Amino acid sequence: MYRSTLLLVTLLFAVLSPSSLWAQEETGSIRGHVVSADGRPVELINIGLRGTRLGTTTDSTGAFELRGVPPGAYELVVSFVGLETRTVPVVVQAGQVTVLPTITLRETIATLDEITVADRTDTYRVSRASASLRLMTPLLELPQNIQVVTADLLADQQILNMREGVVRNVSGASEAEHWAQFTRVHMRGARIPAFRNGMNVASNWGPLSEDAALIERIEFVKGPAGFMMANGEPAGFYNVVTKKPTGQTRRAVDVTVGSFNLYRTTLDLDGRVDRSGRLLYRLNLVAQQNESFIKHDFQHRYAVAPVLTYRFDERTALTAEYTYQQARLLSPGSVYQFSANGFEVGAVPEDFTAADPSIDPTVIDDHNAFVTLTHRFSDAWRLTAQLAYFDYRVNGSFLWVASLTEDGDMQRSYGLWDSHLENRLGQIYLNGEFATGAVSHRLLAGLDLADKDYLAEFGQYGILGADVPFNIYHPTYGLPAESIPQFDQTQSLRNRANYTIAQSHTALYVQDEARFLKDRIRLTLAGRFTDSRDNDVHEQVFTPRLGLSVSPVAGTSLYGLYDQAYLPQAGAGADGTPFRPIRGHNLEAGLKHDWLGGQWTSTLAVYRIRKTNVLTADPENPNFSIQLGETQTQGVEVDLRGSLAPGLDLVLNYALTDATITKDTDASRIGDRFGGARHITNGWLSYRLRHGALRGLGLGLGYRWQLDRTSNWAAAGSQERLPNYFRLDGAISWQNERFSAALNLGNLLDATLYTGTRWGNVYYWQLEPPRTFRLRVGYRF
Repeated sequence: MYRSTLLLVTLLFAVLSPSSLWAQEETGSIRGHVVSADGRPVELINIGLRGTRLGTTTDSTGAFELRGVPPGAYELVVSFVGLETRTVPVVVQAGQVTVLPTITLRETIATLDEITVADRTDTYRVSRASASLRLMTPLLELPQNIQVVTADLLADQQILNMREGVVRNVSGASEAEHWAQFTRVHMRGARIPAFRNGMNVASNWGPLSEDAALIERIEFVKGPAGFMMANGEPAGFYNVVTKKPTGQTRRAVDVTVGSFNLYRTTLDLDGRVDRSGRLLYRLNLVAQQNESFIKHDFQHRYAVAPVLTYRFDERTALTAEYTYQQARLLSPGSVYQFSANGFEVGAVPEDFTAADPSIDPTVIDDHNAFVTLTHRFSDAWRLTAQLAYFDYRVNGSFLWVASLTEDGDMQRSYGLWDSHLENRLGQIYLNGEFATGAVSHRLLAGLDLADKDYLAEFGQYGILGADVPFNIYHPTYGLPAESIPQFDQTQSLRNRANYTIAQSHTALYVQDEARFLKDRIRLTLAGRFTDSRDNDVHEQVFTPRLGLSVSPVAGTSLYGLYDQAYLPQAGAGADGTPFRPIRGHNLEAGLKHDWLGGQWTSTLAVYRIRKTNVLTADPENPNFSIQLGETQTQGVEVDLRGSLAPGLDLVLNYALTDATITKDTDASRIGDRFGGARHITNGWLSYRLRHGALRGLGLGLGYRWQLDRTSNWAAAGSQERLPNYFRLDGAISWQNERFSAALNLGNLLDATLYTGTRWGNVYYWQLEPPRTFRLRVGYRF
């Protein structure tokens, strides 16, 4: 099945490709750098070739690159609202890169009223990773599958935070049970960790999921990535890039209302503090309250995110960023439904909750700060240093099932959940370019430091409403105070914590990308040495990386990758021997192609991840584990994103994920699947009119489809099959230079959708909301 599916997808990709990749007309590229009148790099400047549909935008360093340009003479148009438009003549030759002199833009007296609705370039597609991924190479040329979800795409889909369907935009990614406050993303057969601005911030519980109003983009890095981490999940990670000052004066306010009493306001202020433009600012504010289709459930969120950037000169800048998020919710665990008779979706009331409106809400406070210093020694060499601190505190409770009969009589375990997560992170890295003869090199070298501490108390608990019968089929609510267990919080959390995690690591890494034959062949060699501690387990591990990327013609690359990772494991076996870390071995190959001169891009990837030293049950000591387990995940992924035509944007993806147990002490488990749906495909198509009386009107339609589903995780012998999943969403919107309005409808077919699993004799699941609406109105000033 796996081989036949791989062959079918490969043939389909070949059919969709040009009639012969090797017979295409050879093209060239244009590189340049845009600065303001005082010499500062300018981000998000529109770059286009007059008379063509080729275009891009500048990155955070002011750099841009246009690829796939047919040979000839052109006029390059450089523009942005409030800045003069520059036209630069350029001649492109086949197989060569044309490097332009630095382009300087000056302010104009043009007002926003004089600007018409412009074509949004690269709305859903970007050509380069953010600076926080530390890479200088375009995504097309990287020997790895990296997919980027842009802020424009999040806005079109009216996604409010990381838990609301972001994964629909990436092949093979899915959401698992989320406990209402933090994100669980599964990809390539495992839960992947969360990064923020290039730093690994993940913990078992926390930090709080990022609000979409704070997000510039989300980068999904698939498979191990030794240049970012080695002591982590071999399936990959996702990196949230937060909004930074752009140097342009832009202000926006949005108000959203929706189903279940959703009320939300966001404010985004971007500009300069002083006239010289040395000191820049960005401020995002969010206030939201909403209820739920689940009885008594609610969540109120607030966020404040100021950012300052000071440019000492055109080469050196310092950025300081602080984010505070608070969430108030009924209780983690209140969003689950339960049964002792299978997934009785429909038999249990749709609005069921195990919680009670009489219990105190859970309050989460999340503070984090980043300080980033960048210095450009020259156009070829750049140094970056970054520090981050996270302080995440939960004061609340948890709910779970203590016992459940087939008749539905339930005892609810209600416990204290006070916790504190501290992350102290640091990194310094150097990017550079140099040549040795005919071979050019892109060098990355750095130091990565992390120290994470998590404290929690789960030790105090009791039965919620022990003297009041509670039945899942006919629940009653409104407990008296004496029926709610009380907890002792007089001592500090550090003194009463009964669950702790202490993790730290120091890592050195170096990566060289050697480029041959006018950059057509790119060989990546890298290694990372990591010294890590996970509670009492101390490991020193070297992990290598080898990648090859070849461009037979411009706009196309074939790649192969071998990478390693390891995952520390706390604890010991029955004889006291500490567990060795899980070792991950990744093989990946793929084909990437840019279409219509780079307007949209496609990626086909095949991979295999093998994990060794996986914990499994000790057959001689059932209360302990041993390390004889092994798993293997292999699959095929296809991603397409970009502009098919002016105003017509598309995201389309498919993934086959085959994750199985290949070695276990229980022979009956060998061959068992895990990791969720075997087949996942998603699509989102939007169209916006650019001309005529209805100019600015937009329509959007998207689907999510999962086939051959199982629960994402389960204990031995409790893997559960789930029904196929199909969801349809739509949107209609309108915008002009200042105003915008958008109506999004979720779950158009009002389908019953859920994820869940079984623990012992108890089945538990989470329902998605029925058909919903969201109406957003925005003003730009």
